[in-house]
Amino acid sequence: MKGIVLIISIFLSAVSFGQEKITWIFSFDQDLSAISIDADIEEGWHLYSQFLDNEFGPIPTKFEYVTNDSYKLVGGTVEPQSIKEYDENFEGDMSFFKDKVSFVQKVENTNATSIEGVVTYMVCNDEMCMPPVDLEFSIPIKE
Repeated sequence: MKGIVLIISIFLSAVSFGQEKITWIFSFDQDLSAISIDADIEEGWHLYSQFLDNEFGPIPTKFEYVTNDSYKLVGGTVEPQSIKEYDENFEGDMSFFKDKVSFVQKVENTNATSIEGVVTYMVCNDEMCMPPVDLEFSIPIKE
């Protein structure tokens, strides 16, 4: 029993450690009618693109939104051009971001007061990767 508790404690510590490598800022731009999701990435770490063209390796960044009748998503979540380099951790070319990245999701807003969702992401440095994290968010919409 003590062994299971120790394993769970180590896993939870690793997950919370991974969460500290990225600061997320979620906002809504009324003029553009778009969600802005900004990630500040700690120096030496990187965040993977949503679009990984491999069958192995890291978990791509993924955005899931709680949909309802009060708003409609327009297209997919857009990201800027990623860095594509050889990744020692996965022994292949990977697409990722360093320092900062902004993701944008267009929205047709009718009666929404907030938009909720989950971002799933994984961070790595040159030596190791943190376990994937599911981060829930709620973005207030100001009318």
